[in-house]
Amino acid sequence: MKLVCTQSDLSTNLSLVSRAVPSRPTHPVLANVLLQADAQTNQVSLTAFDLSLGIRTSFNAQVLETGAIALPAKLLVDITSRLQEGELTLDDQSALESETATGEGLIVTLTPKSGHYQVRAMGAEEFPELPIIENTEPIQLTTAALIEGLRGSLFATSGDETKQVLTGVHLTVKQDTLEFAATDGHRLAVVETTNERPLGDSNQLEVTVPARALRELQRMLAHNAASDEAIALYLDQGQVVFAWQNQRLTSRTLDGQYPAYRQLIPRQFERQLTIERKQLISTLERIAVLADQKNNIVKVSINSAAQEITLSCEAQDVGSGRESIPAQISGEDIEIAFNIKYLMEGLKELPSSEIQIHLNQALTPVIFTPLGGLKMTYLAMPVQLRS
Repeated sequence: MKLVCTQSDLSTNLSLVSRAVPSRPTHPVLANVLLQADAQTNQVSLTAFDLSLGIRTSFNAQVLETGAIALPAKLLVDITSRLQEGELTLDDQSALESETATGEGLIVTLTPKSGHYQVRAMGAEEFPELPIIENTEPIQLTTAALIEGLRGSLFATSGDETKQVLTGVHLTVKQDTLEFAATDGHRLAVVETTNERPLGDSNQLEVTVPARALRELQRMLAHNAASDEAIALYLDQGQVVFAWQNQRLTSRTLDGQYPAYRQLIPRQFERQLTIERKQLISTLERIAVLADQKNNIVKVSINSAAQEITLSCEAQDVGSGRESIPAQISGEDIEIAFNIKYLMEGLKELPSSEIQIHLNQALTPVIFTPLGGLKMTYLAMPVQLRS
């Protein structure tokens, strides 16, 4: 195998795929990135796979000899990211000589403009195959719909591995919409985006995909996909594949029944507020300085007569803080409290300058929605105020 490519192409693509390299590999070959070079197409593909999440990315290069080899991911990333921009040559010709001479296995030579690096490698045949989903028609999704949905849902997934199904985003593909839902038991985010690609024969498909895989998908899409580009989604028993251009992400799906989240969202409300989102966030950020000292609880007092809400925090032995913000309020006065982290994380993802807040009682679910734009619902559970 021999190829010539640019430092930036190799480094950029290596950093994308290496995120699927396990930190504690169960088998030595999984600590590697599989490099495949094709002289006919002048394409180089890089693959990393931890047996659950797999990422493959390709780029153009001058391929002088076709071949494949497994290279140590971390070492290669560290070397290439520090090399100067410009062309470099990858060559395993010397590998055969060194193998016969020393019996030490494969060596790959990396030759930038002003240097020479040799790296111990493994045979490509040891690297596990990425799962392939055959005999299923792909569902075509738009990049813009995927990016919007992931941004508005990923933050609400659970980090608790014991709540297996809640560590993912539940994706529902309907005829002309995509619905993303995520909950960790304390809050719920639901985003509905328009998918301008026909679904074909199926009426609806549902799958729960691990948040880790979707974060990598989000990163890859942000890096190199046009907003009007189609993403092909392949779905099979226990496996999901997203593919576009020269990129591919494969992941195991999460087993288990996802909660019936639509039933958690109240249909009628006794109180409604309209408020400026950025002003609310910046006020919460100031109050959070004190809330962080205590229990992360912020009290929200709604004053209908004054048409304002007051945010306050009492941190015993430290101090207290309170600020008022104007709001359009309908309904009676009420005091309610939240975990400030859940409140801020949700508000930051609502994509509008003004938001609406709908609520009933002090301990019933509170709904936050953007005013206009994306169809997003954020539900946060209040906490009990201790007097």
